[in-house]
Amino acid sequence: MSSILKYSTIVFYAITFVVLLWRSHLPSNSQITDKRGLMLLMWAIACVLHAVHLYPQTFTSQGLNLTFYNIVSLMLFMISTLVLILSISKKREFIGLYLLPIVVAGIALTIIKPEIHVATSNVRGLQLHIVFSLFAFSVLTISAIQSILLFNQERHLHKAKFDSMTRVLPPLHDTEKFLFQTITIGFVLLSVALVSGFLFLENMFQQHIVHKTILSILAWVLFAVLLWGRWKFGWRGQMAVRWTLGGFAFLILAYLGSKFVQEILLNRATNIPLS
Repeated sequence: MSSILKYSTIVFYAITFVVLLWRSHLPSNSQITDKRGLMLLMWAIACVLHAVHLYPQTFTSQGLNLTFYNIVSLMLFMISTLVLILSISKKREFIGLYLLPIVVAGIALTIIKPEIHVATSNVRGLQLHIVFSLFAFSVLTISAIQSILLFNQERHLHKAKFDSMTRVLPPLHDTEKFLFQTITIGFVLLSVALVSGFLFLENMFQQHIVHKTILSILAWVLFAVLLWGRWKFGWRGQMAVRWTLGGFAFLILAYLGSKFVQEILLNRATNIPLS
């Protein structure tokens, strides 16, 4: 049953991506571009199926299952759902052109690779820390994708050449404004995640998680400097892209780096919480 749900989820995500790609090649005055409801419906069905197969394998009687492939799939579900909501309310579906292939690959990995279930503690404080960490990562992933879109948009603007992927983007000013909106929200969530970690974990600098703590703090510092630079000096464009991707690089190493090494490269089960 789980495999059927996963395959069905992949199919609906793939259909959504194909429709998005197809719509991106249509002329802006085409009447077909107005019919985006079907694409959003396919995306919504994919998210529901994703949630249905994730729930039982994440929320176990022993606690949260946060093994590498499962946590990747969970993060991708949260990111996909957030982008879907943004697409409905603010027409940000173009992010799906970059996001959905990654989501499909993440689900496919949970099918190809056998799962090792390791439960994390049921302590409420720890679970709260994990929830804020997941939301922070999800929002800042959207920021990272948005920064790549901004980079491509500026590059094509300077060359006066636009492909189908850049034609669907909003004006450059709106792209940049949305980037800093998501960074601000992600920064607040990351701040709460770090504070909750120090409050609810016995020691954030224990040997097995000290690297996660340091990398998370470094990511927080980079995003803090970027927001300060934006407020003080009006940083934008390539400066914003570099700082965003730098902060995200530290964040992805903090959240998934050790799990990848331990569970994938060394084939050892871990129950290290997110930082």
